[in-house]
This record gives sequence, C-alpha cells and structure tokens, in this order.
Amino acid sequence: MVPGIANPGRGGTDAADGPAATQLRKGALEYCVLALLRDEPRYGVQLLQELGQFPMLATSQGTIYPLLSRLRRAGLTDTFLRDSASGPSRRYYTLTEAGRSALEEFTTLWPAFRETVDHILEQKENP
Repeated sequence: MVPGIANPGRGGTDAADGPAATQLRKGALEYCVLALLRDEPRYGVQLLQELGQFPMLATSQGTIYPLLSRLRRAGLTDTFLRDSASGPSRRYYTLTEAGRSALEEFTTLWPAFRETVDHILEQKENP
C-alpha cells in the first residue's frame, strides 16, 4: 500500500480531507516540499502535481504559494526564473543549505516521533 492513498478495506471512507488529516498535513507539508526540492529545482504547479499524487498531501495553490513564500523568507529556499515553452517564465524553487539542514533535522527526528505516536495510539486500555 502506498502511504497517503486511501485503503477501501478500512471502511471505504477517505479521511484525507478531515480535520485530523488537515492538522497532520499542516505539520508535515513544509518538510515534504523541502524533500521534493532536495534533488532538483521545481516550480509551484509541479510541486502541487507531485503532492497531489498522495491524497493525504494534496493541497491547493492557496496553500502552496504562501508556504513557498514563507520558506523563502526563512532562508530555506531560494528562487530563480526560467523561460517556459508554454507561456511566461516560471519561478523555480531550490533548497538552500539552511533548507538542507532543516530537512536533515526533520528526517532525523521523524522516525522517533512516528514511533512514539504509533506506540501511544496502539496502547490498549487497562480494564
């Protein structure tokens, strides 16, 4: 099973748009964008399309562009314009050294965080 893709075997409902999913997405989306920028520059619509492959991470232009602006102001990304064959120039985003460091820190912390949450969620109630 691919993470973030609904599993019809679990009740058939897609909780990707519910309040819990929204809160989880808010906490992780920034780092998912940094991870997508790790290997090559990307432009906003390209990031939307890649995130859209996973319903739990799918977002809108109204979310991604303010996020990209915050990342740039924080010094985690940088931008440049590149001509496009299909219209106006596109603004590409790249990862800065500070962005790489932030992503590395998150990547280091994430497994322990995930395991802790899993442990708490899986605890059985005492009778």
